[in-house]
Amino acid sequence: MSEFMLEMKGITKEFPGVKALDGVTLQVRPGTVHALMGENGAGKSTLMKCLFGIYKPDDGEIVLNGQKAEINNSSDALKLGVSMIHQELHPVPFRNVMENIWLGRFPMQGWGPLRFVDHKKMYKDTEELFKQLDIDLDPETIVGKLSVSKIQSIEIAKAVSFNSQIIVMDEPTSSLTSVEVEHLFRIINDLKKRGVSIIYISHKMEEILRISDDVTIMRDGKKIGTWPAAEMTTDLIISKMVGRDLTQRFPDRHNVPNGVILKVDKLTSSNPKSFKDVSFELRKGEILGVGGLVGAQRTELIEALFGLREIQSGTISIGGKEVKIRSAGEAKKHGLALLTEERRTTGIFPVLSVHENGAIANMSRYVTSFGLLNDRKKKAEVNQMVEKLRTKTPSPKTLIMNLSGGNQQKVLLARWLLTEPDILLLDEPTRGIDVGAKYEIYSIIADLAQQGKSIIMISSEMPELLGMSDRVMVMSEGRLTGIVDGDKATEEEIMRLAAQH
Repeated sequence: MSEFMLEMKGITKEFPGVKALDGVTLQVRPGTVHALMGENGAGKSTLMKCLFGIYKPDDGEIVLNGQKAEINNSSDALKLGVSMIHQELHPVPFRNVMENIWLGRFPMQGWGPLRFVDHKKMYKDTEELFKQLDIDLDPETIVGKLSVSKIQSIEIAKAVSFNSQIIVMDEPTSSLTSVEVEHLFRIINDLKKRGVSIIYISHKMEEILRISDDVTIMRDGKKIGTWPAAEMTTDLIISKMVGRDLTQRFPDRHNVPNGVILKVDKLTSSNPKSFKDVSFELRKGEILGVGGLVGAQRTELIEALFGLREIQSGTISIGGKEVKIRSAGEAKKHGLALLTEERRTTGIFPVLSVHENGAIANMSRYVTSFGLLNDRKKKAEVNQMVEKLRTKTPSPKTLIMNLSGGNQQKVLLARWLLTEPDILLLDEPTRGIDVGAKYEIYSIIADLAQQGKSIIMISSEMPELLGMSDRVMVMSEGRLTGIVDGDKATEEEIMRLAAQH
């Protein structure tokens, strides 16, 4: 029997003008968690898409359990015992849990033309699967009603239902609470005991060092090396990922908050399950972090500030004047900008260019007195802002979906900065972004605050909240439970406030 469950040998993949993978080798042992790390654009996802049959490698071979494997599509991969849980979940929202799990392979009963779906068996099989994985879900619940974390549990159950020997997990904890992360780790440990190999992609160093047996690091489409996780440290991983020592995780900040620019008084949502009686002030040039667990209603609060959610009562004042904000257009007129939590779902227009994505919130600025679009001015301003934010793109004409997550986020920041806002609402601005790109985003945020821009930043990463905030506002179950000075805040204090309700 082979020492390795999986061997990917000399995998090369080229796209027009870009060599995404250059002779990459990956060896995964049975019953282990193998972390795959690297900056955005390093080639991690491309390599896994080659394994799962989404891409066909230009060169190299894949060996499973000592046998060369021919994987032309995801169906081939699943038949060979390879499953992949993607970072971006795509369930069928209007069908129930068990139908999502067994989609394409429903148990049938009857004969010939009288065959029909055996719902009783499907329900029983799903219950057994959930019991095995300690997942508490009703198989008949409509998936569209579930949280992201519950949908992720369904995806894990689906992968296990294929009797997979290799499961790829791409950023599996990006939307999970600490309790849900612990549950995921219990499932992973159980799978390891059964001999299943997990390829684990994450940017969260603490998770990698805790859950992994081996760590492979990639950079610029090449493998840098593989090491036992026990021999690695956070600093060592970062230096190998970025190719340089990153001496500090957060930039020095020189902003001096002064004077109240935004005042929120007893703001209550029209949704009785959302935020209630929230009051706070934001100062000019301040970075106000917002912490809390999943379900704290932080996103709902800033979407209400931006006119995307209905408010039942309470007031919003900007520059000392009470304002009514009922739409995103009105929010823009009052100097607000919103960077949404899910950039791929509610941020980018994937089939449009970097140019178009950068200009789209500001198109009225480029219309001439004759009602024509001044394309030259539009391109010049977008180019200038994209370059100012040090965005890496082959060309402004490149489709934004072909950029790494960090560079997509920079284009979205450029989009809103072109509207010349006074207040930026940033919802998880570094989610799914590698360490090097995170530092660049942090530097941009720090520079904006120094210029006098006011920033509300939601983050589920404790080090980010503590490292970047002048003050940290904490929410729990829709209520504001406390505001702590950034230099005095501790993880324990924030967690205590986040769990108050």
